[in-house]
Amino acid sequence: MSQMRFFQDRSYSVGELTRLRQMTRKSGTSLILPYDQFIEHDNRHVEPNPAAANPDYICKLAEAGGYNAVAVHYGLAKRYWSKLQGSVPLLLKLNGKTSFPDQSEPLSVHTSWVEDAVRLGAAGVGYTMYYGSPRQTEDLPQLATVREECDRYGMPLVVWAYPRGVAVVAKGGADCSYAIESAVRMAVEMGATVIKANLPVATKVDFFDNSSVPEYYRKVEKELQGMDAKAQKWERAKRVVDAAQGIPVLFSGGSQIGDEDLIENAEACIDAGCYGFIFGRNMWKRDFDEAIEMTSKFQDMLDNSK
Repeated sequence: MSQMRFFQDRSYSVGELTRLRQMTRKSGTSLILPYDQFIEHDNRHVEPNPAAANPDYICKLAEAGGYNAVAVHYGLAKRYWSKLQGSVPLLLKLNGKTSFPDQSEPLSVHTSWVEDAVRLGAAGVGYTMYYGSPRQTEDLPQLATVREECDRYGMPLVVWAYPRGVAVVAKGGADCSYAIESAVRMAVEMGATVIKANLPVATKVDFFDNSSVPEYYRKVEKELQGMDAKAQKWERAKRVVDAAQGIPVLFSGGSQIGDEDLIENAEACIDAGCYGFIFGRNMWKRDFDEAIEMTSKFQDMLDNSK
């Protein structure tokens, strides 16, 4: 099984491939530990595991757990990750937003730059794209500039493909298949090297009689909701991977959920053909030993995938 199997059928630069190899397991998959949530969701993540508020705890978990990268913002990379001396690859998160402003028109702005990633020795950069936000006229040119810089330096660009904003809410919500599949396709169009996406769920708002939703997706959602819960989850995962058209997909764990649900979600994503997982809160909110044990489970699942 080729280590770079997810990157063989598309055009990647030598620089991208060299750095991607650092973040890729021998099985060709990847398990990344993200720790950018303290910007996005403020300081609430000190509970239920206060130790996780300390970036040194995250670095220790990433190193001991054999993660393929840790995703952090510039300040933590410079002051904490650097102490690892390169033993865990760095995915430098380039933008973020706080939870304080009205979330109806979100925009994630620069916290660092591609040149910072090069100087720090990062294996890649991460960028949050808020698909469908009223401020996408600012977001997409910002992302295009980041992509241009990544091309210049041969730096892999991992796009957090997140539907957000008032228009997305009006058309089924950020977690529905319509929104997530569309965001994933937009990340492809913007030149993502790898795409981070959430596993969709059934929309909880009025969808089928919503004339602002394309008829195609009203039909798709009706078919999906006609399946049993497990089949529906498997099909939603497959549709996300299909939307990426061969660009590797990392599935997010999202908010903290129970172990059985997390494992079942992972099984669905692996069967769909994902590149791997980028699990944060579902890992580092645990006690250290428990987090290591769960990490090993997901690594085994990925290493046994085809």
